[in-house]
Amino acid sequence: MKLEDIQQHRDSFAALAMRPGHLSWEQATGRMQESPLKHDEIRSEFGRDNDRILHSLAYSRLKSKTQVFFHTNDDRICTRIEHVNHVISVSSTIARFLGLNSELTYAIAMGHDLGHAPFGHSGEVFLDELCKKYGLGEFWHEKNSLRVVDDIELLNDTQGQHKNLNLTYAVRDGIVAHCGEVNQARLFPRREAIDLNAFTKQNRFEPYTWEACVMKISDKIAYLGRDLEDAQCLGILSDSQIDELNHILLGFPHIEAANNTNFIHIFITDLCRNSSPENGLCFSEEVYGLMKMLMKFNYRNIYKHPRLKNYEAYARLVINSLYEALSQQFGGQETLRRVEKEFAPVYPKLGTAFLSWIGLLVKTETPSFHKRLYDLREESDYNRAIIDFLSLLTDRAAIEYFNELTSF
Repeated sequence: MKLEDIQQHRDSFAALAMRPGHLSWEQATGRMQESPLKHDEIRSEFGRDNDRILHSLAYSRLKSKTQVFFHTNDDRICTRIEHVNHVISVSSTIARFLGLNSELTYAIAMGHDLGHAPFGHSGEVFLDELCKKYGLGEFWHEKNSLRVVDDIELLNDTQGQHKNLNLTYAVRDGIVAHCGEVNQARLFPRREAIDLNAFTKQNRFEPYTWEACVMKISDKIAYLGRDLEDAQCLGILSDSQIDELNHILLGFPHIEAANNTNFIHIFITDLCRNSSPENGLCFSEEVYGLMKMLMKFNYRNIYKHPRLKNYEAYARLVINSLYEALSQQFGGQETLRRVEKEFAPVYPKLGTAFLSWIGLLVKTETPSFHKRLYDLREESDYNRAIIDFLSLLTDRAAIEYFNELTSF
């Protein structure tokens, strides 16, 4: 298709962009607590959110978290933070072309995986199993990412006080609403500004803004081709599987090679050509079919690969062992003393890390500028604290603490 054809769709969503003057602007930029502007502030509300995410510890940890291939030492292979940057790139490209607020998509993309578990989606499954086993509900990383930005992650303010990130509604919504796969042909934002705690299941609600819808689709665009590229780099695809992939591409003359560059280009340009405020964000039938075929190929040949399954067993052992070791220290009001006096001297790396993390989040009578989450008189609160702690670990840290548990 000629360039002139796609240019006809440039700025086609501009009238719906989440910018000042939009009917939902006040709701979209609202925060849970008042956050006054500095007298010389030059950033937008979404720009402020982006910087809060960028300077958070949860964001820094993404560089050592798994995307698909666990704890690899191969610098060519995508990590969680690289995936986030890929989503930023894809979503910003689409948003700018369609006339949407790319600064909003940027901030959502920055924060969308902050609560992802170590060891990728396998780690997410293991934490979910623990939550269900001990009556803590369900664990899914989109909801956990909202918990991280709302309740857990802390930054120093201008007075040196620890405060929660306190992000805007639109960014928080985009983080939790990116949940689930994009398995519908068309995507529209919802109209209601619901309480985001109502997201009790993945895909229960669509995002609130067009920008968040773009980010949700961009998440899938960003990883499909890159996962294939990583699998080829690691040599886990056989010649027959590569032949199968090439066969899938028959009938797509505009794709000359099965690589990430071509996949990203065709998905982005097709989405921009076919989307409109009336029809929603959508692909052509042909390209939507290609996306579904690639997803099936990846699940069958990459995500279910024996080498990944072997490592999953190890990762499950790591997470379950860490949980078990920490959960045994519960002693009501004596819990922190037990961890400090009995556990940390034996396991100094794990014990010290857990103490320094949980110390700021235990409920006390002392007033604070941020949420205090855990009442250690309640075993369920303590168990929830362990899940939260484990969910924020990097692969490397989890393995290091496990090695401490199993060595002398």
